[in-house]
Amino acid sequence: MRLGLLFFLFFVSVDVFAQEKSLTGIVFDKNSKERIAQVNVLNAATGKSVYVNLKAEFAIDARIGDKLIFTKLNYRPDTVTVQNYTPLAVYIQPLSIQLKEVTIHDSLATPEQMLEATKRNYPNIYGSIANTDLLSIGADGGGAGLSIDGLYNMFSRSGRNAAHLRENIQQDYYQNVIDYRFNKTLVGRITGLKDAQLADFMQKYRPGYYTVITASDYDFISYIKTNLRRYLRRPKLYTLPPLVK
Repeated sequence: MRLGLLFFLFFVSVDVFAQEKSLTGIVFDKNSKERIAQVNVLNAATGKSVYVNLKAEFAIDARIGDKLIFTKLNYRPDTVTVQNYTPLAVYIQPLSIQLKEVTIHDSLATPEQMLEATKRNYPNIYGSIANTDLLSIGADGGGAGLSIDGLYNMFSRSGRNAAHLRENIQQDYYQNVIDYRFNKTLVGRITGLKDAQLADFMQKYRPGYYTVITASDYDFISYIKTNLRRYLRRPKLYTLPPLVK
């Protein structure tokens, strides 16, 4: 009887420790102490990853002991071991020597400028209450907690609508980041493709957001050239069948 009870307690304790919970936090530039976007958060134990939102906040499922890896272009990767579920304030170090990015673009406005313009066009969803942080960091940078205004905004109807629209705007921002780097001028120059063939190639081999923000110029050009070889070998691959009339 005692042995059975010990086994039961053992498996219960293992199950408790193995449970995943959502861990939240905010990512900052270690030098400027400002919040930074376009940061990828990877749970090395599960392989799952998320990006921080427009306010540099993230939420990811993790267990105690899991290692979270924070990566961003032109920043040193940082690893944090999950000790508890207290909201994290993560500071990542920018590289001292930053690689020059590809400067060939189709649009004069950067994705960041377009995002700021969109925010100005939707002042109601980026107002004082709508823009309240869900997480708050103490003035001394030591403590992090939940914001009451942020929680109210999350569960109110107007807050949910604003959050949904902000999410759509954020997704548009990700696509603008891809378009800004993976543009017709650059891709056409590298591949030699033109017009309909160029558009077809770019639609079929459009990179993901993570590739765009992390790949060096050399790796990004190699990505395009590798996919060009695939495209030239099988140009009809990934082509959708015509709609039945």
